[in-house]
Amino acid sequence: MNLEKLQNGSDIRGIAISTEEYKANLTTKEVKEIAKGAVSWFRSKNEDNNSKYLAGDLLVGIGRDSRITGPTLKDALVESFIQQGVNVIDFGLATTPAMFMATQFEEFDCDFTIMLTASHLPYYFNGLKFFDKTGGAEKSDIKEILSSTSAENSNGKTGVVEEADLLTPYAKDMVEKIITGAGGNEKPLAGLKVIVDAGNGAGGFFAEKVVKELGGDITGSQFLEPDGTFPNHIPNPDNKEAMEAIKSAVLNNKADLGIIFDTDVDRSALVTATGDLLNRNNLIAVLSHIVLDEYPHTSIVTNSPTSSHLKTFIESLGGKQVRYISGYRNVINKAIDLNSEGVETHLAIETSGHAAFKENYFLDDGAYVVAKIFMLLPKLTEEGRSLSDLIENLNQPSEVQEVRFKLEDDDYRKLGERVILDIDNADVSGFKIDTANHEGIRFNTSGKYGSGWFLLRMSLHEPLLVLQVENDEPGKVKLVLEDLKPFFDQYPNVNKEKLNEVLLELNGN
Repeated sequence: MNLEKLQNGSDIRGIAISTEEYKANLTTKEVKEIAKGAVSWFRSKNEDNNSKYLAGDLLVGIGRDSRITGPTLKDALVESFIQQGVNVIDFGLATTPAMFMATQFEEFDCDFTIMLTASHLPYYFNGLKFFDKTGGAEKSDIKEILSSTSAENSNGKTGVVEEADLLTPYAKDMVEKIITGAGGNEKPLAGLKVIVDAGNGAGGFFAEKVVKELGGDITGSQFLEPDGTFPNHIPNPDNKEAMEAIKSAVLNNKADLGIIFDTDVDRSALVTATGDLLNRNNLIAVLSHIVLDEYPHTSIVTNSPTSSHLKTFIESLGGKQVRYISGYRNVINKAIDLNSEGVETHLAIETSGHAAFKENYFLDDGAYVVAKIFMLLPKLTEEGRSLSDLIENLNQPSEVQEVRFKLEDDDYRKLGERVILDIDNADVSGFKIDTANHEGIRFNTSGKYGSGWFLLRMSLHEPLLVLQVENDEPGKVKLVLEDLKPFFDQYPNVNKEKLNEVLLELNGN
């Protein structure tokens, strides 16, 4: 059993249901072994208290999103833990950020927790995320968990399991924070219609337990019922179809605001009353405006594929953008490191919607993102302003395009790195390397290529090269791609199918 192949950065992910294309590799058998590795990892990490945990006092919380394999995999985890003498709280349906808070809330005080989720991936996937009282697991932690499954952890006792509701106290805590942040206003959403789209994931609770509790009208909210087949749209705030679904709901219901979550609620995005999408660069801009009002001159860490206009916007507010390596743990850890170095940093955020605030444990929590905006709404209403007004000075590119190249080589990472190195050495008039970049290679464009940029980077977890192109002048993205095509044609193991499709589309074919 090669469990190491299940590592996905700082998470574990695999196929939980066999399909015609994929064979299941994350079943009850694997998760029982992972539970052993988790106990070994935690005890190793807490050697000073090892005697306490060996005495049977270790308490683990388990939650899951709406995936259809969640209950079965949860039962397998519980069985393995109680056989090891570990006590378990079964939280049932939960969210990823709530599972971290289960280590902080005194009523639960879990030593570590596990969230069963595979974020926005199709229904046949599942996975595990781990938290202890210090935060989320790192890549090194996952490696240790997956390589420590042979350890003998039994203490001669049998653990006990109890069930508990986590989402209610989590929502109550969120409501209290919003009221405090809104200056004590107990109904800061009174008179506002707010639509919640949970995508049939775990975020449906937010409508009744948070929005309605704060005085908001939730009429028109959609896909709140958990359904792990995700029948309506992909629960992903970074997906065009999902964003169109919440935009249509807002406009059709004449709502003041729309909120959409991913499956496990560690990401979110918003839609304004006029249909403006507050995701990707726009969401970063809104949250940057909020934190820079609260913490002037703070640094803000983002991943690398952000618009050049965003950097200008953040600097215009007195802040500093630090573009870093993609991956939510990467941007969070960079923010933590900057603070430890004395560089005040209050926000770490990716274009995918992962956002973590220093004031909230640097926890990527989609619900807390919305909470920060709720805190601001009464003030904006009083001033006769809207969320869109916050980013009216953020210039929008004329064209945006992404192309993914499949790397058809056993050593795909070596191939991808070679392509990036080769394009680094390219000498093209109108392409200038942007040195303020920590991932792949980024060029600014000028002259005949218009005012824009493009970034070529490796995908974090897939055998892909990702090319992202933006431009302020219509038609220039097509020209950039056309002139880059001969470069990519040099590499037979770099699949150009998607590039050819994009060029055909841009040429109107």
